[in-house]
Amino acid sequence: VQLQASGGGLVQAGGSLRLSCAASARRFSNYAMGWFRQAPGKEREFVAGISWSGGNTGYANSLKERFTISRDNDKNTVYLQMISLKPEDTAVYYCAADTSLITASRTMGAIDYWGQGTQVTVSS
Repeated sequence: VQLQASGGGLVQAGGSLRLSCAASARRFSNYAMGWFRQAPGKEREFVAGISWSGGNTGYANSLKERFTISRDNDKNTVYLQMISLKPEDTAVYYCAADTSLITASRTMGAIDYWGQGTQVTVSS
């Protein structure tokens, strides 16, 4: 499975962005999806996860009021809608795919597939 993330860019604080991650999976619905991020000098962290059908979602506690994960299985794409962005949201955002649910407690090293990342920069 190849994952291609896009939609990052430079935005002012308070603005919004929608990230997309297109997957080249034969059966996209076989994969749970997730988003992670890594800020400069920090470890990669879980942002959000979504189940195979999209019926279940999970978020990092500090982000669930502003971020929304969704997926379109017909388009083999997962999205991350981000609103009210803050400078501390600046990071490279990565999408991930796995046959098991991707949650905050999953070991990142055990996740099957990763995208290349897309840079999000929020200016103050």
